[in-house]
Amino acid sequence: MEDVAKDLASGTVGGAAQLVVGHPFDTIKVKLQSQHTPAPGQAPKYAGAMDAVRKTVAAEGLRGLYKGMGAPLATVAAFNAVLFTVRGQMEELLRSQPGAPLSVNQQMVCGAGAGLAVSFLACPTELIKCRLQAQSALGDSGSAGATVKYGGPIDVARHVLRETGVRGLFKGLVPTMAREIPGNTAMFGVYEATKQFMAGGQDTSQLGRGSLILAGGLAGAAFWVSVYPTDVVKSVIQVDDFKHPKYSGSIDAFKKILASEGVKGLYKGFGPAMARSVPANAACFLAYEVTRSSLG
Repeated sequence: MEDVAKDLASGTVGGAAQLVVGHPFDTIKVKLQSQHTPAPGQAPKYAGAMDAVRKTVAAEGLRGLYKGMGAPLATVAAFNAVLFTVRGQMEELLRSQPGAPLSVNQQMVCGAGAGLAVSFLACPTELIKCRLQAQSALGDSGSAGATVKYGGPIDVARHVLRETGVRGLFKGLVPTMAREIPGNTAMFGVYEATKQFMAGGQDTSQLGRGSLILAGGLAGAAFWVSVYPTDVVKSVIQVDDFKHPKYSGSIDAFKKILASEGVKGLYKGFGPAMARSVPANAACFLAYEVTRSSLG
C-alpha cells in the first residue's frame, strides 16, 4: 500500500506539471484537428499553428489557450494516479524479485496495461476538453452542433448528459483506447530504453535531472509519433454533433478524412502536438521521478 500511495502522489504531481506546460499546445492541436474542410476556393479558418495562436489570442486573450483546462485539471490527479499506479503494480507483478530492474519489453507491457486502464477516465475528460477547445473552430461551420456555446466543463457535461445520457460522455472510447494502449506502450518503452542507454548498464536511479528530462521528452514524442492519426479520429468524433453526426464511427471518420483531405488530414495539428509532447512529458516524468525519490 505504501508503494501505491507513492505512485498516487508522484503521478498527481507529474500530471499537474505536464498539464501546465502542455495545455496551450494541446488547444491549438485540437483547433487545427477539428476545423472543417473549406469549400473549394476558400481558405481554412486557421492556416497553421501560428495563425491559430494569433487568432485565438486576438479573440480570447491568453486565457483562450487554456480553454478546456478545467476538465483535465479536475481529473489530473485521478488520471495520472491510475496511469502510474497501474504501471507500478504491473512492474511488481513482472519482477523476478523485489527491486529487480525490468527490461524494456517488460516496461512496454506495463505501459500497455496502464493505457488500457486509463482509457476509461481519459475518454470523458477528453470529450469535455475537446468540445470546449473546438467550439470556436466550429463556430463558422453552420453545423447543427456549432450553435451550442459552452460556459465551461460542467456546462459541457450538462449538455452531453441532457442530450445522450451517460453514454454520451464515452463517445470516442474505441479510438481513445486505440491511442492510449499503443501510445503508452511506446512511451514507457522509449523512456526505459533511453534511461538504460544513458546509464550505460548502471543503475538508472542514479541518473541526473538532465537525463530524466531528455528521456521524458523522447518518451512523449514516441507517444504521439506512434498514434497521431488515431488521435485525429478521436478528436473529430468527440466534437461531432450528437443528433446529426457526420461520422458513424472510427472507421467511417478515418475513411472520410482520407477521402476529403488525404493522408495530411490525419496529421492536422501534428506540429503543435510534437511541440507540446517534448516539454510537457519531460516536465511530467521529471516531476514524477523527483517526487517519487523524495518520498523514498
